[in-house]
Amino acid sequence: MKMIFIGANHEVTGSCTYIEACGKKFLVDFGMEQGEDYFENAQIPVAPSDIDFVLLTHAHIDHSGMLPLLYAGGFNGEIHSTKATANLCSVMLRDSAHIQEFEAEWKNRKARRRGDEEYEPLYTMNEAIGASELFVPHPYETPFEISEGITVFFRDAGHLLGSSSVIIDLTENGISRRILFSGDIGNVNQPLIRDPQYIENADYVIMESTYGNRIHNRPTDYVTALADVLQKTFDKGGSVIIPSFAVGRTQEMLYFIRQIKSDKLVKGHDDFPVYVDSPLANEATDIFINNRESCYDEEALSFVRRGINPISFDGLIRTLSSDDSRAINNDERPKVIISASGMCEAGRIKHHLKHNLWKPENTILFVGYQAVNTLGRSLVDGARKVKLFGETVTVAAKIQQLPGVSGHADSDGLMKWAKSISGVRKFFINHGDSTSSEFFAQKLRDELGADVYVPYSSSEFDITNGIVTVDAEPRPVAKKSHANENLNYSNLIMASERLSRLIQDSSGRTNADMRQLADAINRLCDNWKL
Repeated sequence: MKMIFIGANHEVTGSCTYIEACGKKFLVDFGMEQGEDYFENAQIPVAPSDIDFVLLTHAHIDHSGMLPLLYAGGFNGEIHSTKATANLCSVMLRDSAHIQEFEAEWKNRKARRRGDEEYEPLYTMNEAIGASELFVPHPYETPFEISEGITVFFRDAGHLLGSSSVIIDLTENGISRRILFSGDIGNVNQPLIRDPQYIENADYVIMESTYGNRIHNRPTDYVTALADVLQKTFDKGGSVIIPSFAVGRTQEMLYFIRQIKSDKLVKGHDDFPVYVDSPLANEATDIFINNRESCYDEEALSFVRRGINPISFDGLIRTLSSDDSRAINNDERPKVIISASGMCEAGRIKHHLKHNLWKPENTILFVGYQAVNTLGRSLVDGARKVKLFGETVTVAAKIQQLPGVSGHADSDGLMKWAKSISGVRKFFINHGDSTSSEFFAQKLRDELGADVYVPYSSSEFDITNGIVTVDAEPRPVAKKSHANENLNYSNLIMASERLSRLIQDSSGRTNADMRQLADAINRLCDNWKL
């Protein structure tokens, strides 16, 4: 039995792990990389047609987005997930394919004018549909045997509708091991969905660390904080534009705004319209409603039992067509526009930014994580001008974030989740940038005395004997996708990690050696002090 780490190692996106056990070859997640890519990922070590099945933690594209490519390569096995995840993927993978095909068409118009070779989309709509047809949905907490020696069940991870931690029980040649994949662990007290559920025991835990080095500064009353943003913007005659992930975050925003309207928290603008301008978000909203009994928390269910849809209200306008989308910017009333994508990298939000960024009365409100080298991150970091559709647009609108609105647990939440598991022989930390994953790994060592390993892509682990058989070195990508981040900076980050490991391993050295090392580090800092 062995495990090979493929993606989201010292990085936040592109989750994928390969396992061989009990005569089967399978994947846990197969996600798309988003934002900046710092390290080269290993290839899956077998042909897609040799993969027997996939276990999927949840529907977000950084966990599911490469499944159509797997299908295109010949994979025809089953994709096991919760029912809600299967429902969401049926629309999210099609949406991803639409983006792939649209961007290919746009690039090819330019390529043909230059006489360059044409660009092939990563995958097509037909391939996304083909992958979606392979899903096998399961309820939470119901073990199912995939083949002899492999039993799996899903537990609610509290991150997204249908999100799960995956518990895999393996038995081969009389040896049994329980492997636990955390998936993305949710924040507590999120609207609509339940808090993350804990797992009693496991031998090996593969655990995310997106916010492993941070504590969320959540407003004590999020609804009041959001209402304050709306009030101040509307009073200036402006609109609030919310770049939002179509699945999860959009529905949370609707939940909050319903309460704001119900409690009349915005004065003088009682009938303000709220546009949800994303076909995917609108389809996902229906899926949320249809899965309410299995996924909603008690507060949301209490509204349902009283006949109240907790994510709908008067003034909600769900646009579908491109013409409807364009017409929004002809509506001069103070309003809310919720549109995808959440990091402003694609979709209709870019059109709304083009129309609204340059107006000082408006607010661009970020309510989710912004990956490095995305348009959303540039705006949050204070960019004064941005390029949209080849045109330079001045940033005059107020750029604001509501802190703590995260679907991910922070460092304390991750630690609470980890502490609930007994019998852990080794933790593997992934799905976090280098700083976050290494910080959280050390936190586990310090607080739990745990054996912790932070793999780079292509690292291998012998599940049977409990040893790392390939301790892979980092492989920085040869070419950065953005000019303001470069290979030298990645090398600097890796050098800092080597120095950190050197310091951690120095406890057994002589006092003289440790003094010499400390002096050398201090001289280096003095020489490079700004």
